[in-house]
Amino acid sequence: MSASRPSTIRDVAAEAGVSSATVSRVLAGNYPVAAETKKRVMAAVASLNYVVNVHAQALAGNGIGPVALVIDNILGASLAHIAAGVEQEAALHGRISLICATHGDRVREDELVRLMRQQHAAAVVLVGGAIADDAYHARITEYAKALDAVGSRLVLCGRPAPTPGTPATVVEYDNRGGAFHATSYLLTAGHRRILYLGGVPGFSANEERHAGYLDALRAHGVPYAEELDTSGDFDRPAGYLRTQEAIRSGLDFTAIFASADMVAVGAAAALQDEGVKVPDEVSLIGFDDIPMAAELTPSLTTMRVPYEELGRTGVRLALEHREGRSRSSEHVILSTQLVVRDTVRQLG
Repeated sequence: MSASRPSTIRDVAAEAGVSSATVSRVLAGNYPVAAETKKRVMAAVASLNYVVNVHAQALAGNGIGPVALVIDNILGASLAHIAAGVEQEAALHGRISLICATHGDRVREDELVRLMRQQHAAAVVLVGGAIADDAYHARITEYAKALDAVGSRLVLCGRPAPTPGTPATVVEYDNRGGAFHATSYLLTAGHRRILYLGGVPGFSANEERHAGYLDALRAHGVPYAEELDTSGDFDRPAGYLRTQEAIRSGLDFTAIFASADMVAVGAAAALQDEGVKVPDEVSLIGFDDIPMAAELTPSLTTMRVPYEELGRTGVRLALEHREGRSRSSEHVILSTQLVVRDTVRQLG
């Protein structure tokens, strides 16, 4: 064999003294092969530095395609945990993971999904909130059907579910129930004037958390106060500015429910800068349980979201579907958990 020519599957077969079909079966791992035969094939692969032709294997249906994670921003704390879950589960199944960032550009998302379809990715995992309008549903349906046509699987993590019958896997967490639990915890502690620091209106996660906040007020018989219901970005500056404005305007409140931990971090900074003590004067609760939450002083009471489990579950279900061990559509909702720390005070 010429040193300048890459080795082929025929070269491996000749070196191992088996057929090309046997080599394919060993590399795909989808057919029983005698241990001694497998050992000879893998020794030949190592000796010849043979590299599997991913495209050819994918077209042959051997299922060695990667798992692709498509997210808005790789720097987000919660998104990083989802990515860790995706990578862990993919590795457990012998798959490589690809992480692609869109930076909120829907055209780039389209291009990345198309590219992953061409690469015959085993699964394409889309992460992050979205506005569930007609355009969203049309786009997701197109993604799902295009991927399904080549044996790939669309996984929606924390995104709105598609229209019924769409060939996709949906894994989300209980935003509404979690927000209800967080608000109820404050109400049970005696707080009646709760400043709600919500996210951007229209986005799925924000709408569900806002609904949970309202559900809790109704369940506890507490009148809704429009001046306490605010919206903005899910980030620290938004939490800081809205809390500072509330304090300086003289708004009456004894507790804050920040609908994301980073918003709570901003709120805590504003309270400190304005000379308001947590929890002695104002109680504070967040949502996410990012690592920073436990490191704040005082440590933040919050709702824990199983982000890594989201990623793992999405990949596991997608790969089970490829192996014919699941239904054409799955929709899993994971629970959230209240983590009690030091930022909520019992009144009375």
